[in-house]
Amino acid sequence: MGHGRKQLSGAPVGARRQWAADRALRPPMRSPGRPEPSWAVQRDFWRQIASGATTAEASENVGVSWPVGIRWFRHAGGMAPISLDEPAGRYLSFAEREEIALLRAQQHGVREIARRIGRDPGTISRELRRNAATRSGKQVYRAVVAQWKAQQAAKRPKTAKLAVDDRLREYVQERLAGNVRRPDGTVVAGPETAWKGLNKPHRQDRRWATAWSPEQISRRLPVDFPDDVSMRISHEAIYQSLFIQGRGALKRELVACLRTGRALREPRARSRNKPSGHVSADVVLSERPAEAADRAVPGHWEGDLIIGTGRSAIGTLVERSSRATLLVHLPRLEGWGENPPVKNGPSLGGYGAVAMNAALVASITQLPQQLRRTLTWDRGKELSAHAQLTLETGTRVFFADPHSPWQRPTNENTNGLLRQYFPKGTDLSRWSAEDLEAVAHTINNRPRKILDWRTPAEVFAEQLRSLQQPGVASTD
Repeated sequence: MGHGRKQLSGAPVGARRQWAADRALRPPMRSPGRPEPSWAVQRDFWRQIASGATTAEASENVGVSWPVGIRWFRHAGGMAPISLDEPAGRYLSFAEREEIALLRAQQHGVREIARRIGRDPGTISRELRRNAATRSGKQVYRAVVAQWKAQQAAKRPKTAKLAVDDRLREYVQERLAGNVRRPDGTVVAGPETAWKGLNKPHRQDRRWATAWSPEQISRRLPVDFPDDVSMRISHEAIYQSLFIQGRGALKRELVACLRTGRALREPRARSRNKPSGHVSADVVLSERPAEAADRAVPGHWEGDLIIGTGRSAIGTLVERSSRATLLVHLPRLEGWGENPPVKNGPSLGGYGAVAMNAALVASITQLPQQLRRTLTWDRGKELSAHAQLTLETGTRVFFADPHSPWQRPTNENTNGLLRQYFPKGTDLSRWSAEDLEAVAHTINNRPRKILDWRTPAEVFAEQLRSLQQPGVASTD
């Protein structure tokens, strides 16, 4: 390699540039020292990432060091660069360009080359004209140079829309990072946090924010600005502005406002099942009324607990039709942290069977009778006194099958949203009922794709108005 540089030291500038281009596209030469990864190696690296391999595993598989792989991954924001996308059928591949170069060297004409590789003659003619190498004014078609030129021409040095449109950028940032407010408009400060740039940080406080997802923001723009076509942006453009270094439109710290909290994209992990308890045969999910499954009739709820440190918890109730959310405050009981736990005694953490029943009754009885038909829970023991709950509220309780969180999909999804405000490994008992009401108000005023980009609060209000219309009778 060094000998090649010496030979080119006195060569014309064009020849040196041509040699550099050839060297950049040449398959990597593995040496005991430092490997030289090419575009093909990087494409293989991203192919490994897409298959589920970790960054270290993908780096090892393609023959580069793991610091190099991590640098590729972080610089691209966890997304394969457009220039490394797999070639589509409408574009010439590198193998086809090698065939064109071979046939051209054998003095075959454009139509003969097109016939042999199964392409249109116009495609071959343009390829030879646009991507041929130029040395001393003479065109010579070489596959590596043609591939490099094609990739350079495919690049789009387009300025990000969020970087040039101040009004659109402010709209996006406000819905990503806006303050959490109570129903009366006052701001809830939430915990004090410091963004550390980690990927999906666990077990630490996160900033409370409006936290609309990029897709919610994108879909809500036509609703808020129906006549202003300049106020449009795709959710993918918002993600790229957050994840990819150098885009410069949105502050990198705003990734902490995303639900997942990830600073980089990564393949989805498998969902893990949760343990469950025992229930009687008359309250299993198969006994739930059929009307609860199709979501056509309002008043069917799903519930669960969000668990924090020190046996702290928050109850969550989600209405299946409107996706409206109620947060149940579960404060510590008197004596918590002072007396040792008593076997078979009351749970002082706040979500024992007795305390759980009392809190659920207080929340459910605030609803009209027609909107408290059934409640589907997991198999946790906190709802072991469900018979008393049904007696006091009129709400029939049913339990999902063991290891089947998909049978409560609305609640599972909502709990994922709520983890942005109540991360794992934090003390949840510090938040007051007013704080929980503010978070629920925020969640209920986020537009949902499943609701045609209306908010749960809007749909729930329609349900209440329909119950108040004359002639609407309860089906209970």
